[in-house]
Amino acid sequence: PAGILYPGDPLPGGGTVPDTLAPIGNRSFAPRVGLAWSPQGPSGSFLEKLLGPSGTTSIRASAGTFYTAIDALSISVLAANAPYGTTYTSPLPPLFATPFITASTGQNNGQPFPYTFAPLNSSRNNPDNNIDWSTYEPISGIPGYDVHNRTPYTEEWMLSIERQAGPDTVFSAGYVGAASHRQRVLIEPNPGDPALCLSLSQSSEVLPNTPTCGPGGENGVYYPITGGTVNGTRGPLGPNFGSNALQSTIGNANYNALELSVRHTSKRLELSAAYTYGKSLDQSSNIGEEVNPFNPALSYAISSFDIKHNFVLSYDYQLPFDQLFHPNRISPRLTQGWSLSGITHFASGFPVTMIDNGDNSLIGTNPNGINNSSIDEPDYNGAPLHLSHNPRTNGNNYFDTTAFSMNALGTPGNAKRRFFYGPGEDNYDMALAKKLLLTKSASLLFRLEAFNIFNHAQFNGPSAVDGDIGSSTFGQAISAAPPRILQGALKLNF
Repeated sequence: PAGILYPGDPLPGGGTVPDTLAPIGNRSFAPRVGLAWSPQGPSGSFLEKLLGPSGTTSIRASAGTFYTAIDALSISVLAANAPYGTTYTSPLPPLFATPFITASTGQNNGQPFPYTFAPLNSSRNNPDNNIDWSTYEPISGIPGYDVHNRTPYTEEWMLSIERQAGPDTVFSAGYVGAASHRQRVLIEPNPGDPALCLSLSQSSEVLPNTPTCGPGGENGVYYPITGGTVNGTRGPLGPNFGSNALQSTIGNANYNALELSVRHTSKRLELSAAYTYGKSLDQSSNIGEEVNPFNPALSYAISSFDIKHNFVLSYDYQLPFDQLFHPNRISPRLTQGWSLSGITHFASGFPVTMIDNGDNSLIGTNPNGINNSSIDEPDYNGAPLHLSHNPRTNGNNYFDTTAFSMNALGTPGNAKRRFFYGPGEDNYDMALAKKLLLTKSASLLFRLEAFNIFNHAQFNGPSAVDGDIGSSTFGQAISAAPPRILQGALKLNF
């Protein structure tokens, strides 16, 4: 693109762009094509009636490939990684005043200050041998950036037909689609081995009075009854590394939708209605959702932001009070300038995200419970979910929780991350306005606005229903949009 310089490109003052300024990813050609056509049928034919007079029907189509940059904000979290930066996780609870000393034993866990940064020329081939890695090991919860990453891109295409019906109304129908590739996702590069952990999970399988392996035990040390020592179940990085999510451009997503709309504009009424029937699928809907490290395709599911049905109606109507009352009886200043406007919204709910953060999978993919979620999902027995369309009347319960159970030990669970939708939206926002002329150049506008005017409980949003099987509110509608809100406003124009 114009304005972007790449390594080797000439600079205005002479020389070329150095390699150190290379953009992330590969330089790629992004083809795009589009067309617009206004067809007209033969005179007197059915096709002429269908397409209408010249210029009243238009057909548009386009397709293209679009590349995007890796956002610097996500990459910046790597700035704290040793040896160029420092981060610290206490192995045992410390005191606030002495964060590097274990509260119960007084053991010093490595005071890093004053900190000496590594030389800027440090690399894998020129390591900084002065750093004491033992103060960081096992390295855990430290994000990494995959050196094999490539530039993410999306292929988009659309086809639309627009038809004018009379001077005031336009109908439109269209199909849009998109397929995204090389999307950045989190993947565990050092997962636990469930089979190895299960082979050490019984007291009869390890030496007496030694620990057994179980959920959260991927970094433990075990002593098999057959002899030897097992320094954790993680691989391939080994026991010096715990769970460290890798930012890797291996994700895929796609979206397909039918879009219908109508717009009408007349002297008193402006109306616009739009309906979308679509579906979005991906392997990860945000950077906190890790993908299955053994088979990322198993994480492919409905996107957390997907809305299957979405209908929006907006309108503005100039109320005909000036025609209902004779000007000799009521002053036109009082009957003119009244309007009623609003937005009506009907939509399917967002998908319910099913999750189990208990690590029954024995894979250990939850290094940071604040930012990352485990790949574990519950087990689903296939029974009807008995979705409640009005959780208010059912103790806030939205689906039958008996259809789910904790995932079996050593398995990630058979339920999809998202496979059914939460409660939808049925909302009405309205406003009544009056414009009062004071003089030829001044007017006063009064508006009375109502949001959620019928005060329906709108259990809507990606977190409206709790899908965490380890939560006490599992299966319940736990959040809602605000109740009815009324507000008034005065505006003086002069």
